Amino acid sequence: MSRFQLLSDDQWALIAPFLPSRTGRQGRPFSDARAIVEGIIYRYRCGIAWRDLPREFGPWQTVWRWHRNLAGDGTWDQIHQRLLAAADRDGKIGWTVSADSSIARAHQHATNVTRPTGGWIELHGSGRRAA
Repeated sequence: MSRFQLLSDDQWALIAPFLPSRTGRQGRPFSDARAIVEGIIYRYRCGIAWRDLPREFGPWQTVWRWHRNLAGDGTWDQIHQRLLAAADRDGKIGWTVSADSSIARAHQHATNVTRPTGGWIELHGSGRRAA
């Protein structure tokens, strides 16, 4: 097991059916789907830029393109729904809701309300000198 293998075999079995597979068409060789998905997970866990992704996951451009395509066609949403359903079925999700009643106050300058202060007009508009 590599230090970059982030998913167990059971976890991979849950999401593998939703991911693209080899089609048999000629062209570029198919990238290893598991390595690419683990690269996406690694990137989000570490909070790094795509370009800083370790080479063990393949070229960062490929990992980024897979993430972009899977997000665009709704694959990540399908995987999320399946994982939620499996966790709910196994009783691993508590659906209790908690409402917080704390008060957060903002500084007066944090608002976007304009107030006529008259600062410049008071100093320069009347032509009088302050005594």
